[in-house]
Amino acid sequence: MPTPLAPATIALVKATVPALEAHGLTITRRMYERLFENAEIRDLFNQSHHGETGSQPKALAQAVLAYARNIDNLGVLAGAVERIAQKHVALNILPEHYPHVANALLGAIGDVLGEAATPEIAAAWGEAYWFLAEILIGREAAIYREQAAKPGGWNGWRDFRVESVTAESETIRSLVLVPVDGAPVLRHEPGQYLGFLFDLPGHGVLKRNYSISCAPNDRAYRITVKREGRPGEPAGIVSNWLHETVAPGTVLKVAPPAGDFVLDRDGEAPVVLVSGGVGLTPMVSMLETVAATAPGRPVWFVHGALNGRVHALRERVRALTDANPNLRRQVFYAEPVAEDRAGEHYDASGLITADWLVRHTPHAAATYYLCGPKPFLTALVNGLLRRGVPAERVRYEFFGPADEILEAPLAA
Repeated sequence: MPTPLAPATIALVKATVPALEAHGLTITRRMYERLFENAEIRDLFNQSHHGETGSQPKALAQAVLAYARNIDNLGVLAGAVERIAQKHVALNILPEHYPHVANALLGAIGDVLGEAATPEIAAAWGEAYWFLAEILIGREAAIYREQAAKPGGWNGWRDFRVESVTAESETIRSLVLVPVDGAPVLRHEPGQYLGFLFDLPGHGVLKRNYSISCAPNDRAYRITVKREGRPGEPAGIVSNWLHETVAPGTVLKVAPPAGDFVLDRDGEAPVVLVSGGVGLTPMVSMLETVAATAPGRPVWFVHGALNGRVHALRERVRALTDANPNLRRQVFYAEPVAEDRAGEHYDASGLITADWLVRHTPHAAATYYLCGPKPFLTALVNGLLRRGVPAERVRYEFFGPADEILEAPLAA
């Protein structure tokens, strides 16, 4: 652990909370502008979270604010620190990259706050930054060691060949990836994702994360990718390339599995897997894992899709649940089309609701895992919490600030 922060430093950082509440997003946007002036550093990041969606500056602003508010009680930030460390590992962030971030952040604070960013404030935030950086560097080093030491493990970018491509719906396809070197792969935890590095003509180096949609094994990974972009919106650069260009034999650069949104495989307590759209990918990994390793464990697989045209992995989930009475499924279509047959392709029309989950799943004992678009998560996470499901049994994957999901006072 790094040397504890001085009381004066803690006091100065906490004194900046009002300024961060007012200007935090402006500071983090300016920080990334400064950081991305260096092309080598810019290429370390997932640009879709900056230019395409703008989610990362918001996430960082919330993280910086939470750090300032809780700098005298960092235990409450343990979960956030783990999520950041896992994402950094998927991007291959290393200790030598941290000084660049420090310079960009402290420079952005000065740019935005002007004379209010006194030398004392700058010094306090410099000390606070490096205190947290040392925690992250230590945790990331441990993750890198764990990844390399496990059977099939590696660090950095490893070449994988696309073994097969399967159209799962009109907008979603699955890719099975096997290592070019022919050696085993690291068995992932169900719910984790892979980091990818792409060097695309006209776009340069791009990084993306895609959830693994199969159970752990030592031979291959499967990812299931939605083609992003709708009329009037920018097309997803990488997802469209994966749909239009990638074929069996294509070689991709892949980082080891990472992420802290994982199935708790200890015990026999019931599990409810709730997904919307392509958010089902980590849930299918979890479902396949339970079916293979703990078939007696009760699982409810609850999925919502617009209609059958965009419903992915339907037959795979049907086969698993039909083969085991402990695995139950419920499929909602928000807008069924003519060829969708109720009772065969889907079970109910409309949206999944928290009321339905509480009425039809064992909410007094189950752990809920949720993944899907922001409105889906906002409604269901808060709905379950309001209906008395303890927060430790409501787990969700969302690439953005948690405060965008949680309602006040639940977000406090």
